[in-house]
Amino acid sequence: MIRRQRLAAGLGALLAALAAGLAFPAGAVADETTAMAPKVDLVIDVSGSMRAKDIDGQSRMAAAKQAFNEVLDATPEEVQLGIRTLGANYPGDDRKTGCKDTAQLYPVGPLNRTEAKTAVATLTPTGWTPIGPALLKAADDLQGGEGSKRIVLISDGEDTCAPLDPCEVAREIAAKGIGLTIDTLGLVPNAKMRAQLSCIAEATGGTYTSVEHTDELTDRVNQLVDRAADPVVVPVATEGAAECAKAPTLKSGLYTDREEFGQERWYRVDVKPGQELRAAASVAADRAVSPDYGVLLRAVTVHGREIVRGEAAGTGRTDVISTGLRYPKADSDDENAPAEAVCLQVTHSFAAAAGVKATPGLPLELTVDVVDGPSDASDVASFGLGRGWWLLGALIVAGFLAGLVWGWLSRWRVAVWRTN
Repeated sequence: MIRRQRLAAGLGALLAALAAGLAFPAGAVADETTAMAPKVDLVIDVSGSMRAKDIDGQSRMAAAKQAFNEVLDATPEEVQLGIRTLGANYPGDDRKTGCKDTAQLYPVGPLNRTEAKTAVATLTPTGWTPIGPALLKAADDLQGGEGSKRIVLISDGEDTCAPLDPCEVAREIAAKGIGLTIDTLGLVPNAKMRAQLSCIAEATGGTYTSVEHTDELTDRVNQLVDRAADPVVVPVATEGAAECAKAPTLKSGLYTDREEFGQERWYRVDVKPGQELRAAASVAADRAVSPDYGVLLRAVTVHGREIVRGEAAGTGRTDVISTGLRYPKADSDDENAPAEAVCLQVTHSFAAAAGVKATPGLPLELTVDVVDGPSDASDVASFGLGRGWWLLGALIVAGFLAGLVWGWLSRWRVAVWRTN
């Protein structure tokens, strides 16, 4: 009897251990999946102006509710979605109180469609339009995790809580380097609202869309939520130095930084013999700037000698300007040959328009890729002009022959003229 009890106890302990061993990896996988889950915070304007009945014969609020219900039905399972309101609770005239009127209607997390729809159904157009404060709170809603983060702002008017400029708030959010994108949708927009919502979106690499019909609102919000679920390369925030000697060493990847007007940023990349460095730099104009601008990307040795450069210039309005370069390092017979430290310098010639804040700096995106170098002389990077030499030679020969023919025709015409 005792032996049977011990056998049963041992078998039970073994099964418990096996169960625990299986449970922990599953929990670890679940935690990792949750950490990488994309997050979306829908920020809806519930100010008094949302009562206007100018969207397909119904009020703006009714159109927004209808769109939200359809979006909630179509939200992918892997997306953690939340809803935040602005101007939904305070109906009074006290500006200080009205500008604090933003609340989390439904917390960002796994979506319970019934609960979310019930929460949306309770909304009634009420008060002010504190877009800036709502964006700050929405950024806090999306804290944590390593997946993509997106705010979708839906509003029918410009912010009423200046001097907290929502465009400046968006720039501050972008400057934190947390990879958060803000997309904006304007209901029945006017010029001032369009400019403000466009500025908010541009500051974080998002999009602005004008909406005048319910189906347009539904389709666009669905697109943005679905986009959050797409796999994306999340850029790594870095901070370039003022000189090469103090620059951070980067590996292949996508990086973001901020570069102030009149500033230069330095980074370092190690390139081994037989490898090729490919780099590209993009600077975004997230605020009003002077009409003439350019960007310069230089590859320099640690001793200051320029290796190669890429540059681009433009005039007029632009959202972003980019340039790139390639540097193939010759192979070496020495297997232990050390890597070369290549310094990358990024400068731009944007200038802030009158009255525009210079800080934080303009968004800078740097792509670094170190790959195996070219293996034959047909590669443009290793042969200068590459096949362009053949074209140049053909043009020279064609020009020479054309000159001979033209000279012969001219002499023949002169001879005929003299004869006649």
